[in-house]
Amino acid sequence: MKRYLYFTLALGFLLLWSSCRKDFEFSPSTGSLEFSKDTVYLDTVFTNIGSSTYNLTVHNRSDNDISIPTVRLALGESSNYRLSVDGMAGKSFENVEILSKDSLYIFVESTIDINNFPNTNGEYLYTDQIEFDSGNNLQKVELVTLVKDAVFIYPGRDGTTKVIETLTLDLGGELVETDLQGRELLPEELTLTNEKPYVIYGFATVPNGETLTIEPGARLHFHDNSGIIVSNGASINMNGAYSSDQELLENEIILEGDRLEPLYADIPGQWGAIWLLDGSLNNTINYTTIKNATIGILCDGNPNETNNKLTITNSQVYNSSSFGVLGRNTSIMGENVVLNNAGLSSFAGTLGGKYNFTHSTIANYWNTSSRQFPALLLNNFVLDEENNAALADLTEANFNNCIIYGNDNPEILLDELEDDNVVFNFKFTNCLIRFDSRNTNLTGPNYDLNDTNHYEGNIFNQDPNFFKVDENMLVIGEESAAINLGNPTFASQVPFDILNVDRTTSPDLGAYQHITFPVEELSD
Repeated sequence: MKRYLYFTLALGFLLLWSSCRKDFEFSPSTGSLEFSKDTVYLDTVFTNIGSSTYNLTVHNRSDNDISIPTVRLALGESSNYRLSVDGMAGKSFENVEILSKDSLYIFVESTIDINNFPNTNGEYLYTDQIEFDSGNNLQKVELVTLVKDAVFIYPGRDGTTKVIETLTLDLGGELVETDLQGRELLPEELTLTNEKPYVIYGFATVPNGETLTIEPGARLHFHDNSGIIVSNGASINMNGAYSSDQELLENEIILEGDRLEPLYADIPGQWGAIWLLDGSLNNTINYTTIKNATIGILCDGNPNETNNKLTITNSQVYNSSSFGVLGRNTSIMGENVVLNNAGLSSFAGTLGGKYNFTHSTIANYWNTSSRQFPALLLNNFVLDEENNAALADLTEANFNNCIIYGNDNPEILLDELEDDNVVFNFKFTNCLIRFDSRNTNLTGPNYDLNDTNHYEGNIFNQDPNFFKVDENMLVIGEESAAINLGNPTFASQVPFDILNVDRTTSPDLGAYQHITFPVEELSD
């Protein structure tokens, strides 16, 4: 009896639902569609590189279920845009249905060859339209993309096997085959100018005995897992120059990823590194910004050369997913250097070496994830797979008139494996450092802040008053604790700050002399 009752009730509900349902009846659209935007800007792309995918929402605000007779690109099949409408890819669609009070999603992409458009002067504004219906009911949404011309550097591919060329590197006199895609630069590629941007796929390698010269205003864009390798016996000279117009910075060299859309402007780890191999020599970087890499600069070997392995001046390295600058038993001299936002350390001098930084700002306000290391790391060892340590001398590590700060405590780590046969020499002079011994378990002679052999004239845990750390703007303001505390002797060695402001009379700490922050900027 119960089973019969349940069956009767279920049948009753089914008949009731059936009697209420009516088949959807779609009426032709009347030109009253609403759109989430009237123009879809696909931002800037390089020629022949696909854009990101952008979306457009089409709303049917009416009480009727409607059918749009046609949705199409105005340029038809010749258009360089591609559409996806309700999951269907194409450039023209018929009888596109939208229920009452519902929406339709359209996704837009583009790949554009600038060479199809003459007299572009390196840029071309490509446009098209998405047309909905026709005649009196015609509605349009504009599509706009700025396309930039570029010089492309990429590895070869075997015509038969389709295998992409990989590198054999000279690592300390030993030729090592790697799985790194890339190739050696050709003689005509050893001078990079500001005439066009460069887009690099794989690792572009500077051959033994050659010098890669990068001229003022050059723009280098790297694809995923790409970078520059400077071989044994080779050099790189990045010769950026100061520009008085800080809005344009046309003479600065910029190295970043190859995605130009605003979404990618500050995403770390988009490309590999600038790698100075053991045996490369006389490398210089001046007025250069290196951003969004895995390791901004990886510098290996040659700690005892007469000339520093790397001299970096008036330059910034930020948004590195691993290290900003990583030295491994090497020699680096830095003046007016600004480092910020690294997943590990902004600067690391490991396995000993020789490091001298003056009037530099070494900060780390990484907020993408937790980080293991401080802004500045020094050590004198490396561990192998079996946890055995190889040691080397930290001949010198001097930081003069610097700011070493961040959003963690402490922001210095002096990780020494003690050995009577190995030296560990370091000194911080007239620096502003974040190191609060009450909140750390770091103890021992390396952290005796009263030992003038290691610490002299420093201040600790006072506000540097940076402008906007999240935007890597580390100029200091009028409330900075770093004002007027620079040692004049070091200031005379670096008489102008990174913005070409004279600091000899009253030197502030770090790479910048202080400014008055713009009120309108602070209120944003």
